Amino acid sequence: MVVYLNIIIRTIFLYIVLLSIFRFMGKREIGELSVLDLVVFIMIGEMAVIAIEDTKDPLLHTVIPMVLLMGIQITLAFLSLKSKKFRDIIDGKPTIIINRGKVDEEAMRSHRYNFDDLMMQLREKDVRSIQDVEFAILETSGKLSVIKKIEDPKKPKNPKENGDITIPLIMDGSIREEGLSKINKTNLWLRQEMKKKGYRDIKKISFCSYENGKFFIDLMDNE
Repeated sequence: MVVYLNIIIRTIFLYIVLLSIFRFMGKREIGELSVLDLVVFIMIGEMAVIAIEDTKDPLLHTVIPMVLLMGIQITLAFLSLKSKKFRDIIDGKPTIIINRGKVDEEAMRSHRYNFDDLMMQLREKDVRSIQDVEFAILETSGKLSVIKKIEDPKKPKNPKENGDITIPLIMDGSIREEGLSKINKTNLWLRQEMKKKGYRDIKKISFCSYENGKFFIDLMDNE
């Protein structure tokens, strides 16, 4: 009974300590957490769990490292506010993934970011096709900021356009068979279409999608 009571008291106490620490460190949304924030939060949370389980260890042995981590995080956050160079070292820099409609494969590889990630985040922004994007910037938080191309008001709109879906057919030089099956086309048909457009080597194509009977093709860098 005493053991259970001890666990309850430690849990309530550490909950108050954690709440106070996180309030001191400031309010930020989960999606806006930097790598530094995430590391500190995980370490503090892990310490709290261990302290609750190990009832023989004095709480002070856990509270002191928690407060120390809080102090480090607040100090680094303050330095980040004062120095952009320091902020770039701690948080990193935003990366341009799509630059004036061209996908930067090298930037994607450096962040271990693939076309499936890109297409998913574009869909979350209600963007159906890469060809509609002027710039796409991968923020330090992992979010994708998208600047769409300005539509030409003189360009006639296709009434069926909103109902159509962009189908990826080639990603990273590999043909997506599931994409071909969605439009009832074959591997041979795609290769023939690419040859008609002057692309004989599929492996040189970074991304190819199909929409409204039209292809959007992005070549590998330096091609």
